[in-house]
Amino acid sequence: MIATLTVPNLALAAAIFLAFIGGIFVLRLLLPGKVHLGQKLKDGSRRSYKLNGLRILLVLAAILALGQWQHWFSLGTAIRLFWPLFAVANVFAVVHTGYLYVTGIKKRPRNDGPTMVPGPDGTATMADAASSSLVKDLWMGVELNPELFGVDLKMFAYLPSLMGLWALNVSFGVAQYEALGHLTTRMWLYQAFFTIYIVNYYEFEYGMLHTWDVIAEDFGYMLVWGDYVLVPFFYSICGWFLVGYTEPMATYEAVALCVLFAVGFVIFRGTNQQKHDYKEHPEKKIWGEVPKAVGGRLLVSGFWGIGRKLNYTGELMVYFSWTFTTGFQSIVPYLLPLWLLCLFSHRAWRDEKKCSQKYGALWTEYCAQARFRMFPFVY
Repeated sequence: MIATLTVPNLALAAAIFLAFIGGIFVLRLLLPGKVHLGQKLKDGSRRSYKLNGLRILLVLAAILALGQWQHWFSLGTAIRLFWPLFAVANVFAVVHTGYLYVTGIKKRPRNDGPTMVPGPDGTATMADAASSSLVKDLWMGVELNPELFGVDLKMFAYLPSLMGLWALNVSFGVAQYEALGHLTTRMWLYQAFFTIYIVNYYEFEYGMLHTWDVIAEDFGYMLVWGDYVLVPFFYSICGWFLVGYTEPMATYEAVALCVLFAVGFVIFRGTNQQKHDYKEHPEKKIWGEVPKAVGGRLLVSGFWGIGRKLNYTGELMVYFSWTFTTGFQSIVPYLLPLWLLCLFSHRAWRDEKKCSQKYGALWTEYCAQARFRMFPFVY
């Protein structure tokens, strides 16, 4: 039974939510981890990051498993408190954004005067400028790398985001076991696919240091809400349709989904690993050969010689593999991969537009060799 938004339920949800984030933050501080250098920033500097996400995930899994086994709590509580947790997460995103704004503004160099912003009638006022700047600063953020006790808060947000998603997914499995006394094949596949995905994600945590979010995006409400609300509460949508879904799955269907996941996972992880290796070690062989690059800059070896955004293709295959476990009882579970399809397609087009401006004729030459964006012979 799903809990309503009563004061006791909201208080319990707030306690669970803050304990979850606070516990992960403490583990980020205390657990050892390999130090990696981030990408070069606009000012030419490179930040150092202690990355221990996989260790944190393993500790979290041990705590949750022990608590469930010893009956200290039931992970199914997370599902029963889904809407109170969702409400608390939204409040947290707003408060966190306010904190980032206040601390960020204090560090921002003072300008000589306000920037004037044109209004609808062509005139500009200081009020227009202040209002526009405030909205932009809250939404986009005012600081690239905000820290708390030496922890980069933007990189940290990926921990409770995906670990929260994983915990919610596991709670769907616990809820099904408590209701049926066993897990269905569909639930086993869903849990296995996502667990493999998240474990490997934190094995490759250093890959996040190369993403646009980390390199160039300030940390404001857009990213905060995405990490703390959108990812855990929207990306877990398939779980709702699996808890009470007992329709048998044929062996050939299970095998087909395993193949889809495996191929997508290999493409997704392979493309990202090849790109990372080339940036860090340009001479490291890809598929047994020394990497080739157009103009010495644009990689055309391995997966990157086949398509320009196959990392998106692989990730979509992974998401569709676990969405297909829900069968075709509803279109709702498919909103996530379909949304990602639109998002990735638009991002691929946007990225290529920037690359075309940046590389010019070199980009045209590159596209002639890596002919496809995401889907060979289609897009």
